Amino acid sequence: MLDISGLDAYYGESRILDNLSLRVPKGEIVCLIGRNGVGKSTTLRGIMGLIKTPRGSIKMRGRELRGRKTWQRAREGIGYVPQGRDIFPRLTVEENLHLGFQVNRGKAPDGKTREQALEEVYALFPAIKEMLGRKGGDLSGGQQQQLAIGRALVASPDLLILDEPTEGIQPSIIADIGRAIQAINRERGLSILIVEQYLDFVLEVSHQYYVMDKGQVVLVGDTVNADATEIQAHMMI
Repeated sequence: MLDISGLDAYYGESRILDNLSLRVPKGEIVCLIGRNGVGKSTTLRGIMGLIKTPRGSIKMRGRELRGRKTWQRAREGIGYVPQGRDIFPRLTVEENLHLGFQVNRGKAPDGKTREQALEEVYALFPAIKEMLGRKGGDLSGGQQQQLAIGRALVASPDLLILDEPTEGIQPSIIADIGRAIQAINRERGLSILIVEQYLDFVLEVSHQYYVMDKGQVVLVGDTVNADATEIQAHMMI
């Protein structure tokens, strides 16, 4: 589904990603894990074209994305939930959700009605349906995260990328989000790339993991065979 090869990324003169390569197989959940400041969020921003990536390749289903605009990458089938969620605080929950349809020029994809697409989100996050008239800024951090994921899902992406979905969220909501991620992967076959620091969450939800340090991948493996001690050791380098 996603194949990144030899990717460099810079902020000013500082190289943040150094010859980075990783893959997200179709229908799998892949987690990118590491300490703060090693380039995890930069990787997602590079995928979306939000920073310059002067060298390397970013392919979605074999189609090169590097050099394309962010909105074009979204229309290729990428749903992006950034760190901090970026919901619109002065719009209602319902209005935030409806903005997700604009990826597909305001239409629900895959032959669904808009109502069907929304009901799928409500089934994943029942609390969202109860808050449709509330302003996005009035929601808790966990509720905003659910809203942001729901907004990405109404466009029926082929690849969902999530940046720190557990950050600043209470444990019960983290569990709800973990179950939702596994459900959409299992039921829709959705490919998912997650940036995360919470190792227990990574081991619970993902099929594969990549550990990053200083802009490079330093460890990769299947979660079922993961050695938590080894992963933590690489995160402390």
